[in-house]
Amino acid sequence: MKLAIAATHPVQYQVPWYRALAGRDGVDLTVYYALLPRPEQQGVGFGRDFAWDVPLLDGYRWEALENTARKPSLRGFLASRTPGVEGALARSRPEAVIVGGWNAMPLLQTLRACRRLGIPCLVRAESSGLQRRPAWVRALHRRLLSRFDACLAIGRSNREFYLRNGVPAERIFPVPYFVDNERFAAQAAARMPERASIRAGWGIAPEEICFLFAGKLVPKKRVLDFLAACGSARRGDPRIRALVVGTGEMESAARELAARHASGAVFAGFLNQSEISRAYVAADCLVLPSDFGETWGLVVNEAMVHGLPAIVSDRVGCGPDLVVDGKTGWIVPFGDLEALVSTLLAMSADSAGRMEMGRRAREHVASYSAERAVDGTLRAVVYVRGRRR
Repeated sequence: MKLAIAATHPVQYQVPWYRALAGRDGVDLTVYYALLPRPEQQGVGFGRDFAWDVPLLDGYRWEALENTARKPSLRGFLASRTPGVEGALARSRPEAVIVGGWNAMPLLQTLRACRRLGIPCLVRAESSGLQRRPAWVRALHRRLLSRFDACLAIGRSNREFYLRNGVPAERIFPVPYFVDNERFAAQAAARMPERASIRAGWGIAPEEICFLFAGKLVPKKRVLDFLAACGSARRGDPRIRALVVGTGEMESAARELAARHASGAVFAGFLNQSEISRAYVAADCLVLPSDFGETWGLVVNEAMVHGLPAIVSDRVGCGPDLVVDGKTGWIVPFGDLEALVSTLLAMSADSAGRMEMGRRAREHVASYSAERAVDGTLRAVVYVRGRRR
């Protein structure tokens, strides 16, 4: 089975899917990249230049396409252009091509190339059905989705998005979002004996309850809500501490608010992939109060692999899949600080219950795995090949 994937650039949470596909017997995979970003390009949204410190280009075949944009970058729909994708697909003649959405020109150029060449094209996008959109946007989505041969759903809210926009159920296949569970589990096991010293390094005492925010400090993730809630909850339970991991445009505002609310917040800055497990090991619970822009929230996967429960807003895309109220965490109304404060206090007060939630979270997230994603992908490919015969 000869497959191709078109991607804007190497992404740390997508690469395990590529490797798992390439490692499946009988699969011949090539990933076509529009851009291999330099550190200053990779740092868009993070407020700093960096390169991911885990390998992203090994374990599968890949090819960098010629990017004809005047100044290629990761900023915006027109930031990259790869008109040569049609020639690349014409030469390799895959049996099916998968694109990672439609938020960048190279992805739509790939869709157009597939239609011209008669190659089935599948999409694995992130859009969430939790958000209601204007009629004109729904009309555009319906027209666009009708051009794909199948849709790979990353979770329940993503599947609902496809169904609402006219995709027949038989053309939707579960290909769940996952992280490198084995790598994170190994990091968790190795670092758990260091938990006390890691916490001490950030000034977190053994008896304190550490709530973690991890991600870019950008508006959609609502770090200010997190800090305000932690400050209020801390007045009810002085053991509560807030740990913020990440950088971005909201950092100055976050630091100012943390000081104003006396939230006991520690700002750890940016932690790369080999270091982020230190934060999960130090923490007692993850909090992700994002708006609809959080179409999934892979930090929830990462935290649950480390045995942490999660509190998320009802606008976070992964909520319907990963957060089972009272069992793996809690879902709270978006922007409702009173509800978030109450939930923080309930979690801080019940140490045994919190640990049991973390255990269940680890078990639950294990099924969001490379194996399931590959199985769903290959079922979709078999389906589209059958339709084209």
